[in-house]
Amino acid sequence: MKTFQDAVRKNDFAVSAEIYLRAETDAASIREQAAALKGHVDGILLTDNQYGQLHMSTIAAASILLDCGIDPIVQLSSRNRNRIALVSDLLGAGALGVTSLLLVAGERAPKEFKPRPKPVLDLSATDLIRTATTIKIDEQLRTNPDFFVGGVVTPVAPGPHWKPKKLLEKIEAGAQFVQTHTCMDIELLRRYLKHLVREKLIQRTSVIVSLAVLASADDAQWLRDNRPNVMLPESIVERLKNADDPEAEGIRICVEIIHALQKIPGVDGVSIMAARDLAVIPKVIRAAGLSN
Repeated sequence: MKTFQDAVRKNDFAVSAEIYLRAETDAASIREQAAALKGHVDGILLTDNQYGQLHMSTIAAASILLDCGIDPIVQLSSRNRNRIALVSDLLGAGALGVTSLLLVAGERAPKEFKPRPKPVLDLSATDLIRTATTIKIDEQLRTNPDFFVGGVVTPVAPGPHWKPKKLLEKIEAGAQFVQTHTCMDIELLRRYLKHLVREKLIQRTSVIVSLAVLASADDAQWLRDNRPNVMLPESIVERLKNADDPEAEGIRICVEIIHALQKIPGVDGVSIMAARDLAVIPKVIRAAGLSN
């Protein structure tokens, strides 16, 4: 089975996608979503109770994807677990054959979430990355998992003396790749990556850009209102508002951004999420000429 790790390291441009995990998501639903994406992506991201959304564990979901012949990218959040629980999940992921991890602190649950969950945060995101990296070389383990360890970053427009402190900390802790928060702002990404190239950081980690396929201006606004650190220019919202076919326009926008990203030094791939219909992701991938 091909892996996301292999694609990032060996391909010109890796492609992953995010599937829907909700309270009602069962094994059959995951298999159905996997079938829709199989052959189009190098890995599938399993998000970990983002923004307080309840669903099955990402470790369980990863097991189902592995049975489907698709490489899972398992997200683990330190918001919900203490150190012992996180190490237990990391060891469990390794035993299953999970090779890619996206390790995050996690966002606070929405204010309307009742009863309020208590955040744990025994480890920071950087601590969690360091812990996973240590497991890879721990001599007390009979078998060390070959984890491809990743973290999350927020692109910024850097000033002349700006230093990417959090990114540097994650790289030092062992982050082999970083995935951006959803960013559809090409000019911002150009400036951000230019700085990473100048600082020679892309020689130390791989950069994956997160994109969204938007079916309407309302979807764009929802993304802005409900997902933190989303970078979505107003020009994209206007294109969706004025389009005769907003869904087709959303696909075109995503394809245009992918083509632009392929020309930016330091971008190693994209992670794509669909606002409404997972079927649009293969359409984007085919239209962008990225089909496997």
